Amino acid sequence: MLKKNLAFLIALTIFLSGCGGINQDKRQNENNIPKTISESESIASSSSEEDNKTETQQKPNDKIASDSEKSNSKSEAVPVEGLEPSQEAFTPLLISDTSSLSTKAIPWSWLYSPRDSAGLLSKYKGYGFGDTTKKIIYLTFDEGYENGYTSSILDTLKLNNVHAAFFVTKPYVTGSYNGVPDSELLKRMSKEGHIIGNHSVQHKSMPTFTNETAFDAELTGVEDSVNSIPGCKMSKYFRPPEGTFSELSLYYTQKLGYKSIFFALAYQDYNVDNQPAPEAAKEMLLKNTRNGMICLLHAVSKTNASILDSMIKEWKNEGYEFRTLDELPN
Repeated sequence: MLKKNLAFLIALTIFLSGCGGINQDKRQNENNIPKTISESESIASSSSEEDNKTETQQKPNDKIASDSEKSNSKSEAVPVEGLEPSQEAFTPLLISDTSSLSTKAIPWSWLYSPRDSAGLLSKYKGYGFGDTTKKIIYLTFDEGYENGYTSSILDTLKLNNVHAAFFVTKPYVTGSYNGVPDSELLKRMSKEGHIIGNHSVQHKSMPTFTNETAFDAELTGVEDSVNSIPGCKMSKYFRPPEGTFSELSLYYTQKLGYKSIFFALAYQDYNVDNQPAPEAAKEMLLKNTRNGMICLLHAVSKTNASILDSMIKEWKNEGYEFRTLDELPN
């Protein structure tokens, strides 16, 4: 009997040791977050020195059009789920003492988003995804300056009966291209049912604006400019420049009645002097399409203008439908 008990204890010890090894391996595997794109797809987002070098070689205004799809965050993206879609304005969260709100800049990336972002975005009306239970795409464009392709993009959207959101900076609103004021394009966006969103006055990292008055001016400056154009009205959606935010910047944004709109898919389309090949761009975008994604494209991109029609048709063939930011979960 003693020998049997001893044999049982030895077997139990070996079994428990094996379980511990399995749990340790599981923890190690959870820390090794797999990439969703291959290393060879150089058009996808990264934070390499070469990417930073390329951005600095762009035209001065190109910096306005760039977002932080190159973020070096190593955490997994976490979809932010919500309730039923609603176009109603929300009641902002008001905090009397904001000294406890973090001013630490958090870089957003469609590929790897900080794990703690989901809680912050949910609390302060931020979105990286919409309704992830259905095959839905929310199409958005960033407009730092006009490069001659917005008219073509609008033609394609109209042809395919798709409505999108265009996030504009103040230099875009007050600028022109080949002698034609950008305000004419804004009028067309509004007339054809597209959303005009806010991308700030100076396109600077919003966590640097810790003073509330200075922060507010970055948003109200664009809003006032757009609303001064006959037939145009800015919607309460804000895309943080460079995709960078802090808890305080998210709080200030929602206090002004804005929802912060990030993105679940983007790529290196913003460098007008080094555009990705159309077929490679299409392959990358299709491979990384996900339910409920907010897709960020830059309207300065020649590649985007050329592939947009075929991309929309391919997405529709795969069963995706397009919705506007007004239909985001509340």
